[in-house]
Amino acid sequence: MSNKVRVRFAPSPTGPLHIGGVRTALFNYLFAKRHGGQFILRIEDTDQTRYVEGAEQYIIDALNWCGIPFDEGPGKDLGYGPYRQSDRKALYWDYAEELVAKDKAYYAFDTPEQLDFHRKDHEAKGKTFIYNWHNRLKLKNSLSLSPKELTSKLEAGEAYVIRFKTPEGQKLQLEDLIRGQIEIDSNTLDDKVLFKSDGMPTYHLANIVDDHLMQISHVIRGEEWLPSLALHQQLYEAFGWEVPKFAHLPLIMKPVGKGKLSKRDGEKGGFPIFPMAWKDSQGYKEAGYFPEAVINFLALLGWNPGTEQEIFNLEELVAAFSLERVNKSGARFDPEKTKWYNQHYLQLKENAELAVLFQSIVALNAPESTWAANLDYIEKVVALVKERASFISDFWELSSYFFIAPTNYNEKAVGKQWKPETPEIMNNLIGVLKSIEDFSASEIEDKVKRWIGDEALPFGKVMAPLRLALVGDLKGPHVFDILSMIGKEDSMARIQRAVEKL
Repeated sequence: MSNKVRVRFAPSPTGPLHIGGVRTALFNYLFAKRHGGQFILRIEDTDQTRYVEGAEQYIIDALNWCGIPFDEGPGKDLGYGPYRQSDRKALYWDYAEELVAKDKAYYAFDTPEQLDFHRKDHEAKGKTFIYNWHNRLKLKNSLSLSPKELTSKLEAGEAYVIRFKTPEGQKLQLEDLIRGQIEIDSNTLDDKVLFKSDGMPTYHLANIVDDHLMQISHVIRGEEWLPSLALHQQLYEAFGWEVPKFAHLPLIMKPVGKGKLSKRDGEKGGFPIFPMAWKDSQGYKEAGYFPEAVINFLALLGWNPGTEQEIFNLEELVAAFSLERVNKSGARFDPEKTKWYNQHYLQLKENAELAVLFQSIVALNAPESTWAANLDYIEKVVALVKERASFISDFWELSSYFFIAPTNYNEKAVGKQWKPETPEIMNNLIGVLKSIEDFSASEIEDKVKRWIGDEALPFGKVMAPLRLALVGDLKGPHVFDILSMIGKEDSMARIQRAVEKL
């Protein structure tokens, strides 16, 4: 094995990439880049019955959108390919046979029906059926058959699988970079199938062979693979290969803290659990999240930098990341915190960039507006409302009145702020606005405040109804900024309309 760090993310193309899978890919990426190594994508499609069309491309697109592209993988062969297990299936048979020759594995001819009988028989007796050292000599396999019987079955072409021969009575010492030392009694392990009767290897064999041939130095994967660690280490030792270092990441838990985060949790809570849309499921991209926000909140799900810092760009994450600071216990997913991260990254964006993203929403909601095609105007609007937004989609609710005049008015606000004397005050205000030649926010503010003082009017009796007339509600940025933005004619028309309607 090379001294260079080489890690791999090895998903199965059985559907969309769960956000937990993205975090596994991210931690692999960060570890590789931290140590100047390679991040490899390998598609583990040995189970063709579960293969889903389009899933592989989805995985690639999702990693690219997140900003964590692979160095090697499908379409990027640097001498260790192919990177799709179905394209490598000719490799595995020889390795399975090698284990049989070394007496580390054996042929098993038990039919599914026979195995099902044994399981049900054990269940009826309150036991669990495990195919291993304590019963393998009573079952139909090359360990229990005579050489003549074995040859006869092989020549007759009887279906068989190849099982690993788990040693009896050993205390296996396993090492995990996150969980430390683990001891397993080999007597509790079953003889896993390594090669199936359909001519395809199981995940366990293909995984080990591929990791060895691709010179993977560190296997960083989800906690759900921890029960497979004993078998995988034994397979390395059976082949006489150097064992890579293993690290099993903690689960991402439900928002309530109990159980693994699932698609149903997202549907119930109204938040995405996929990076991008898949069929009828919305992704973080379509929900309006920035990829850097997704990466930031995912990095802190199960990893602790050891400081109070919560905001990290990708370069900072690479510099700070270490497996030693990955937690053993599950990390609770917090949908509100993900929004907080997105709001932070939105505030960092240039107004011009946000305006381009917002323009299509304006065009959709106000196609007749004279401002819909004016990027300079939209950029100014963004500057006025962005601090209250978490997503680009929030901009419309916060700023629609900059593009179209209100047709309805907040009833509660009207009842509180629109008094019998308000129409006369508003009509007089129209005259003041009409006289202002330089319709800048500062000039309007100066003239209107001077008029309010000269007339000895309570400030609130003018400003609250004015905001209602312009916006339809008591919300929005500085009212003089609104007046200046929409212009003199539109401002006077809105005030006149409010006087007539209210």
